[in-house]
Amino acid sequence: MKFGGTSVGSAARFVACADIIEKTRKASPAPVVVLSAMSGITNQLIEGAERARERNLEAALACLEGIKQRHIETVNELFEDDDVRKDLYKTINDQLADLEILYRGVSYLGELTRRSLDMISSFGELLSTRIMARYLIDRGIKSSWLDARSFLITDGSFGNASPLMETTRSKTSGAVLPEVAAGRVVVTQGFIGATSDGITTTLGRGGSDYSASIIGVACDAREIQIWTDVDGMLTADPRVVPEARIIERVSFHEASELAYFGAKVLHPLSIKPAIESSIPVRILNSLKPEGEGTVITADATSDAPICAIASKKGITALFITSLKMLMTHGYLARVFSVFDRFKTPIDLISTSEVSVSLTIDNTENLESIVEALSELAEVSVMHKVAIVSVVGRQFREKTGIAGTVFDTLKDINILMISGGASDINLSCLVAGDDADKAVRQLHARFFTSTEKLSEASV
Repeated sequence: MKFGGTSVGSAARFVACADIIEKTRKASPAPVVVLSAMSGITNQLIEGAERARERNLEAALACLEGIKQRHIETVNELFEDDDVRKDLYKTINDQLADLEILYRGVSYLGELTRRSLDMISSFGELLSTRIMARYLIDRGIKSSWLDARSFLITDGSFGNASPLMETTRSKTSGAVLPEVAAGRVVVTQGFIGATSDGITTTLGRGGSDYSASIIGVACDAREIQIWTDVDGMLTADPRVVPEARIIERVSFHEASELAYFGAKVLHPLSIKPAIESSIPVRILNSLKPEGEGTVITADATSDAPICAIASKKGITALFITSLKMLMTHGYLARVFSVFDRFKTPIDLISTSEVSVSLTIDNTENLESIVEALSELAEVSVMHKVAIVSVVGRQFREKTGIAGTVFDTLKDINILMISGGASDINLSCLVAGDDADKAVRQLHARFFTSTEKLSEASV
């Protein structure tokens, strides 16, 4: 069970998470609980590090004091026993004394290395887990606090470390499984690990989800639960389509596609270890624990051809035209080499005999890209367009989907069409102002209010 920062963002949220843990503990073997830092704490830790690097030690220590007070206040709200409070005060003060030493060192050197930043960034998880483990004990739930750095072993890629799975599995078996077998809830940290030499590392983007996935695989878990502040993955952005509903089951590839379009429930790569080990990942809302959420598996089992309608705004389209393309080879390679040179990913692409249409969302090097492409062809640029995508499965085996999409959008100008090679999406490029309208129309067509998702059809 992994709980994100908003799920442990206050004393009240700690209580709610403990309720969920207690209920789970009664229904099954003792769970392993992976926690993020309290919401906003990691940013404060990094802010303090940046101020220290600038040799503004006073500002850095002010960040530290804010972090301290946030955790002290949480302890005061959760615990009534003075002795318990004093023990946790000491834990917090001891941890933050180490943080102060780090800030002072960074300030003295005027240098912030990735290794130092990883160490500094780890304190949020270390503090949140100390509080949760003690709170569970206070409620009569047998619990053990474990330092993830003792068993989640990584390489030395500070800031974006990768797990050494064989070593991690062995150490997890020795550290975590005996506690679970004894009926104790293990509380440990997301986001952090350590090298084989014991140097603290962090796992980068989606780190806490990644930790849960790694630990779940190492423990041969039957399910990994990601508790966050949303109900799961939805059939559309609820800000655009208020009647959007939860997707009960989705494949890993579909989840990855939706994440690209801004479904920030999780980072797909963070759960890849679990999916590769055939362990289902369930997305749940800690604010609505009674919900079933969304289950992500290697291959979803729903018969519905469409699982969601998604969009991405702020896209830039490039239209590249040259007669040199006609009956020649190697031309596209030269076009793509321009984007490779400027490290700019391409989102959608469509080709004809003499033209290439493509989209990008990173315009940092747009001027240089256009200049380089202009040596090969005529180039026109269109800004502020949007990708609208129908996401599902086995599109090439289903007749009528493309026709239904185009018929539904007949009153909207489609600038470009692209079908994914993975056979899980059909995307259209439209003017930015038309994106929300297109999403609403497609959602109404594929997901009527009277249909169940599993019965949605073309």
